Amino acid sequence: MSYHWNWRIFWEASPDGVGTYMDTLWSGLEWTLATALSAWIMALILGAVIGTIRTMPSKTATWFANAYVELFRNIPLLVQMFLWYFVMPELMPTAVGDWLKALPNASFVTAVLCLGTFTSSRVAIQVSAGINALSGGQKMAGTALGLTLPQTYRYILLPMAFRIIIPPLTSEFLNIIKNSAVALTIGLMELTARARSMQEFSFQVFEAFTAATILYILVNVCVVYLMHFIERRVRVPGFITSGTTSTGGH
Repeated sequence: MSYHWNWRIFWEASPDGVGTYMDTLWSGLEWTLATALSAWIMALILGAVIGTIRTMPSKTATWFANAYVELFRNIPLLVQMFLWYFVMPELMPTAVGDWLKALPNASFVTAVLCLGTFTSSRVAIQVSAGINALSGGQKMAGTALGLTLPQTYRYILLPMAFRIIIPPLTSEFLNIIKNSAVALTIGLMELTARARSMQEFSFQVFEAFTAATILYILVNVCVVYLMHFIERRVRVPGFITSGTTSTGGH
Protein backbone atom coordinates (compact mmCIF):
# COMPACT_ATOMS: atom_id res chain seq x y z
CA MET A 1 0.00 0.00 0.00
CA SER A 2 1.60 3.27 -1.14
CA TYR A 3 1.51 6.48 0.87
CA HIS A 4 -0.63 9.30 -0.57
CA TRP A 5 1.31 12.55 -0.42
CA ASN A 6 -0.75 15.72 -0.05
CA TRP A 7 1.27 18.89 0.43
CA ARG A 8 -1.87 21.01 0.05
CA ILE A 9 -3.03 19.71 3.43
CA PHE A 10 -1.46 22.75 5.13
CA TRP A 11 -4.10 25.04 3.58
CA GLU A 12 -7.06 22.85 4.54
CA ALA A 13 -9.22 23.65 7.58
CA SER A 14 -8.08 22.07 10.83
CA PRO A 15 -10.70 20.47 13.13
CA ASP A 16 -9.03 22.00 16.20
CA GLY A 17 -10.60 25.38 15.40
CA VAL A 18 -7.29 27.25 15.00
CA GLY A 19 -7.78 27.73 11.26
CA THR A 20 -5.81 25.85 8.63
CA TYR A 21 -3.25 23.20 9.45
CA MET A 22 -0.57 25.80 8.73
CA ASP A 23 -2.13 28.00 11.42
CA THR A 24 -2.03 25.01 13.75
CA LEU A 25 1.69 24.56 13.24
CA TRP A 26 2.33 28.28 13.53
CA SER A 27 0.48 28.35 16.86
CA GLY A 28 2.65 25.49 18.05
CA LEU A 29 5.79 27.35 17.00
CA GLU A 30 4.68 30.41 18.98
CA TRP A 31 4.25 28.29 22.12
CA THR A 32 7.63 26.64 21.53
CA LEU A 33 9.38 30.00 21.26
CA ALA A 34 7.55 31.46 24.25
CA THR A 35 8.44 28.45 26.39
CA ALA A 36 12.06 28.28 25.26
CA LEU A 37 12.75 32.02 25.61
CA SER A 38 11.12 32.27 29.05
CA ALA A 39 12.99 29.20 30.29
CA TRP A 40 16.24 30.50 28.77
CA ILE A 41 16.00 33.80 30.65
CA MET A 42 15.38 31.87 33.86
CA ALA A 43 18.26 29.49 33.13
CA LEU A 44 20.70 32.33 32.45
CA ILE A 45 19.85 34.15 35.67
CA LEU A 46 19.89 31.06 37.89
CA GLY A 47 22.89 29.59 36.10
CA ALA A 48 24.92 32.78 36.54
CA VAL A 49 24.11 32.91 40.26
CA ILE A 50 24.75 29.22 40.95
CA GLY A 51 27.85 29.15 38.75
CA THR A 52 29.28 32.15 40.56
CA ILE A 53 28.61 30.61 43.97
CA ARG A 54 30.50 27.47 42.89
CA THR A 55 33.69 29.55 42.55
CA MET A 56 33.42 31.47 45.84
CA PRO A 57 35.60 30.72 48.90
CA SER A 58 32.68 29.76 51.18
CA LYS A 59 32.56 25.95 51.46
CA THR A 60 28.92 25.97 52.60
CA ALA A 61 27.78 28.07 49.64
CA THR A 62 29.86 25.97 47.26
CA TRP A 63 28.32 22.77 48.63
CA PHE A 64 24.82 24.17 48.14
CA ALA A 65 25.57 25.21 44.56
CA ASN A 66 27.14 21.86 43.72
CA ALA A 67 24.16 20.03 45.22
CA TYR A 68 21.79 22.13 43.06
CA VAL A 69 23.78 21.28 39.92
CA GLU A 70 23.95 17.56 40.65
CA LEU A 71 20.25 17.38 41.54
CA PHE A 72 18.87 18.99 38.39
CA ARG A 73 21.56 17.70 36.03
CA ASN A 74 21.27 14.00 36.89
CA ILE A 75 17.48 13.53 36.88
CA PRO A 76 16.10 12.88 33.37
CA LEU A 77 14.22 15.85 31.93
CA LEU A 78 11.04 13.83 31.37
CA VAL A 79 11.00 12.72 35.00
CA GLN A 80 11.50 16.31 36.16
CA MET A 81 8.64 17.45 33.93
CA PHE A 82 6.29 14.93 35.56
CA LEU A 83 7.53 15.83 39.05
CA TRP A 84 6.92 19.54 38.48
CA TYR A 85 3.47 18.98 36.97
CA PHE A 86 2.01 16.15 39.06
CA VAL A 87 3.97 16.05 42.33
CA MET A 88 4.95 19.63 43.24
CA PRO A 89 1.34 20.94 43.54
CA GLU A 90 0.59 18.09 45.96
CA LEU A 91 3.60 18.90 48.16
CA MET A 92 2.63 22.55 48.54
CA PRO A 93 -0.06 23.92 50.88
CA THR A 94 -3.52 22.97 49.65
CA ALA A 95 -4.50 26.48 48.63
CA VAL A 96 -1.29 27.03 46.67
CA GLY A 97 -1.48 23.61 45.03
CA ASP A 98 -5.11 24.14 43.98
CA TRP A 99 -4.22 27.56 42.59
CA LEU A 100 -1.38 26.12 40.54
CA LYS A 101 -3.54 23.35 39.13
CA ALA A 102 -6.29 25.84 38.25
CA LEU A 103 -4.01 28.13 36.23
CA PRO A 104 -5.25 28.44 32.61
CA ASN A 105 -1.70 27.87 31.31
CA ALA A 106 -0.48 25.50 34.02
CA SER A 107 1.37 23.33 31.50
CA PHE A 108 3.21 26.38 30.13
CA VAL A 109 4.26 27.57 33.60
CA THR A 110 5.37 24.07 34.54
CA ALA A 111 7.37 23.64 31.33
CA VAL A 112 9.16 26.96 31.87
CA LEU A 113 10.05 26.09 35.48
CA CYS A 114 11.24 22.61 34.54
CA LEU A 115 13.29 23.63 31.51
CA GLY A 116 14.65 26.68 33.35
CA THR A 117 15.95 24.74 36.36
CA PHE A 118 17.21 21.83 34.26
CA THR A 119 19.15 24.10 31.90
CA SER A 120 20.36 26.39 34.69
CA SER A 121 22.33 23.50 36.20
CA ARG A 122 24.17 23.12 32.89
CA VAL A 123 24.69 26.86 32.49
CA ALA A 124 26.07 27.00 36.04
CA ILE A 125 28.82 24.54 35.13
CA GLN A 126 29.76 26.63 32.10
CA VAL A 127 29.78 29.88 34.10
CA SER A 128 32.02 28.41 36.80
CA ALA A 129 34.31 26.94 34.13
CA GLY A 130 34.52 30.33 32.43
CA ILE A 131 35.42 32.05 35.70
CA ASN A 132 38.03 29.42 36.54
CA ALA A 133 39.52 29.81 33.05
CA LEU A 134 40.47 33.41 33.83
CA SER A 135 43.88 34.14 35.28
CA GLY A 136 44.00 34.67 39.03
CA GLY A 137 45.53 38.07 38.47
CA GLN A 138 42.17 39.51 37.38
CA LYS A 139 40.58 38.84 40.77
CA MET A 140 43.63 40.25 42.57
CA ALA A 141 43.57 43.31 40.32
CA GLY A 142 39.96 43.98 41.31
CA THR A 143 40.88 43.70 44.99
CA ALA A 144 43.84 46.02 44.46
CA LEU A 145 41.51 48.60 42.94
CA GLY A 146 39.45 48.57 46.12
CA LEU A 147 36.53 46.55 44.74
CA THR A 148 34.62 44.21 47.02
CA LEU A 149 34.32 40.54 46.05
CA PRO A 150 30.78 40.98 44.60
CA GLN A 151 31.94 44.03 42.65
CA THR A 152 34.94 42.09 41.31
CA TYR A 153 32.63 39.37 40.04
CA ARG A 154 30.16 41.86 38.59
CA TYR A 155 32.54 44.20 36.81
CA ILE A 156 35.54 42.01 35.99
CA LEU A 157 35.11 38.24 36.20
CA LEU A 158 31.56 37.64 34.95
CA PRO A 159 31.76 39.94 31.88
CA MET A 160 34.93 38.16 30.73
CA ALA A 161 33.66 34.69 31.62
CA PHE A 162 30.49 35.15 29.60
CA ARG A 163 32.55 36.13 26.56
CA ILE A 164 34.42 32.84 26.84
CA ILE A 165 31.36 30.63 27.21
CA ILE A 166 29.19 32.05 24.41
CA PRO A 167 29.78 28.95 22.18
CA PRO A 168 28.60 26.41 24.83
CA LEU A 169 25.76 28.77 25.77
CA THR A 170 24.70 28.65 22.12
CA SER A 171 24.47 24.87 22.36
CA GLU A 172 22.34 25.14 25.50
CA PHE A 173 20.05 27.67 23.79
CA LEU A 174 19.55 25.21 20.94
CA ASN A 175 18.98 22.38 23.40
CA ILE A 176 16.31 24.24 25.33
CA ILE A 177 14.37 24.86 22.11
CA LYS A 178 14.51 21.16 21.26
CA ASN A 179 13.85 20.05 24.84
CA SER A 180 10.63 22.10 24.87
CA ALA A 181 9.09 19.23 22.88
CA VAL A 182 9.04 17.19 26.11
CA ALA A 183 6.30 19.55 27.34
CA LEU A 184 3.80 17.80 25.06
CA THR A 185 3.67 15.05 27.72
CA ILE A 186 1.94 17.47 30.14
CA GLY A 187 -0.44 18.90 27.56
CA LEU A 188 1.40 21.95 26.24
CA MET A 189 0.45 22.37 22.58
CA GLU A 190 3.88 23.36 21.31
CA LEU A 191 5.21 22.60 17.82
CA THR A 192 5.71 18.85 18.18
CA ALA A 193 2.32 18.44 19.84
CA ARG A 194 0.66 20.45 17.06
CA ALA A 195 2.37 18.34 14.40
CA ARG A 196 1.17 15.24 16.20
CA SER A 197 -2.41 16.51 16.34
CA MET A 198 -2.24 17.37 12.63
CA GLN A 199 -1.10 13.85 11.89
CA GLU A 200 -3.93 12.37 13.97
CA PHE A 201 -6.58 14.50 12.26
CA SER A 202 -5.35 14.23 8.67
CA PHE A 203 -3.27 11.00 8.71
CA GLN A 204 -0.59 12.94 6.74
CA VAL A 205 2.21 12.00 9.10
CA PHE A 206 5.14 12.74 6.79
CA GLU A 207 3.86 16.18 5.79
CA ALA A 208 3.17 17.16 9.41
CA PHE A 209 6.55 16.20 10.82
CA THR A 210 8.46 17.37 7.75
CA ALA A 211 7.01 20.84 8.30
CA ALA A 212 7.81 20.70 12.04
CA THR A 213 11.38 19.61 11.28
CA ILE A 214 11.89 22.49 8.84
CA LEU A 215 10.55 24.98 11.38
CA TYR A 216 12.89 23.66 14.09
CA ILE A 217 15.86 23.90 11.70
CA LEU A 218 14.99 27.47 10.68
CA VAL A 219 14.66 28.60 14.28
CA ASN A 220 17.93 26.95 15.30
CA VAL A 221 19.81 28.43 12.33
CA CYS A 222 18.56 31.88 13.36
CA VAL A 223 19.77 31.25 16.93
CA VAL A 224 23.21 30.17 15.71
CA TYR A 225 23.64 33.31 13.59
CA LEU A 226 22.33 35.55 16.38
CA MET A 227 24.72 34.10 18.95
CA HIS A 228 27.61 34.28 16.49
CA PHE A 229 26.80 37.95 15.91
CA ILE A 230 26.75 38.60 19.66
CA GLU A 231 30.04 36.74 20.04
CA ARG A 232 31.73 38.93 17.44
CA ARG A 233 30.33 42.12 18.97
CA VAL A 234 31.50 41.42 22.53
CA ARG A 235 34.84 39.82 21.69
CA VAL A 236 37.85 41.34 23.47
CA PRO A 237 40.75 41.68 20.98
CA GLY A 238 43.68 39.50 21.99
CA PHE A 239 41.64 37.52 24.54
CA ILE A 240 39.43 35.33 22.34
CA THR A 241 40.47 34.37 18.83
CA SER A 242 38.42 33.21 15.85
CA GLY A 243 35.25 33.64 17.86
CA THR A 244 35.47 30.31 19.70
CA THR A 245 38.92 29.67 21.13
CA SER A 246 40.15 31.14 24.41
CA THR A 247 43.81 32.13 24.49
CA GLY A 248 43.96 32.97 28.16
CA GLY A 249 43.75 36.20 30.13
CA HIS A 250 46.13 39.11 30.19
